[in-house]
Amino acid sequence: MHGFVLWEPGRMSLCQMPRPVPGPGEIVLRVRAALTCGTDVKSLLRGHPKFPMPTMFGHEFAGEIAAVGEGLRGFREGDAVMAVPTAPCGSCYFCTRCQENLCATLMATYVVGAFAEYVKLPARVVATNVYPKPAGVSYPVAALLEPLSCVIHGLETVPLRTDDTVVLLGAGAISLLHLLLLRTHGVEDIVVIGRRPSRAEYARQLGATEVLVGDLELARERVRARSGGRGADVVIECTGQIEVWEAAPGFARRGGTVVLFGGCPPGSHVSVDTQRLHYDQLRVVSPFHFTPRSVRRAYDLLTTDAFAGHALISGVYPLPQLPQALDAHQRGDGIKFAVLP
Repeated sequence: MHGFVLWEPGRMSLCQMPRPVPGPGEIVLRVRAALTCGTDVKSLLRGHPKFPMPTMFGHEFAGEIAAVGEGLRGFREGDAVMAVPTAPCGSCYFCTRCQENLCATLMATYVVGAFAEYVKLPARVVATNVYPKPAGVSYPVAALLEPLSCVIHGLETVPLRTDDTVVLLGAGAISLLHLLLLRTHGVEDIVVIGRRPSRAEYARQLGATEVLVGDLELARERVRARSGGRGADVVIECTGQIEVWEAAPGFARRGGTVVLFGGCPPGSHVSVDTQRLHYDQLRVVSPFHFTPRSVRRAYDLLTTDAFAGHALISGVYPLPQLPQALDAHQRGDGIKFAVLP
């Protein structure tokens, strides 16, 4: 088969390699669509602490089963499926406390390599986080299962009301997934703050109440003005940039919730106004990854007509043009791009 290898930051190539063979309980997937994401771009530019190079990459995917491992029941060759790249062990300290997203061995079987013709899914993923793809759901939309699962997990502990004002910091794919999900919760007042007018326009088209572009301080003043001086009930940081992390609490009202969703570079440090944090009783959460419960909820949403996942797919590239797809993603020419092996 052919697949991309990331050799070092800034250098990748399409290589010929052995097609994977499934072991007991495993499946090999013929990748029909793999999506670009911010993590892929960051890995290409600076590497990733969880994926030592050289490494294959690509972790948002959907496809059809090409081979089934020994002893596996319920799956057969040719089945169209959607999946996520990890699953918990179910027995470690964290799993027994319903924190499967922090499973002690979560990364041990993390599936990377979807920017290839085939990818192998380990038994624990097959047993927990593989679902049949309905015929009416396209492969690129089905590949949104992983990022949507993360977004759903991030909001699971946030007390939302339909009359809340929610601020989304960032206008990329994660922010827009939050926007679509908040709409399903009945939240109507959603302000999106971005730095690229082209991407911010997507937020407007998807139903953001207000879209602000440019200076964070001016945006903060606008949010306070439109909320009677209070600030937002919920603020969700979706960029993974230190300066935006530091700015996020300034958008929140007293007693509000700040969700730090975007991951900053390893070793990053941020400064906070401790007086605001304590005396204004800000609630700060920093969600990571997803649980089997959030995957199931994401699957249920993606397989309904009410969720406009297709609006996040900005273009399609064949596998050899992955470098061009990642360049387009980095430039902000769209939201996500589907790579079709």
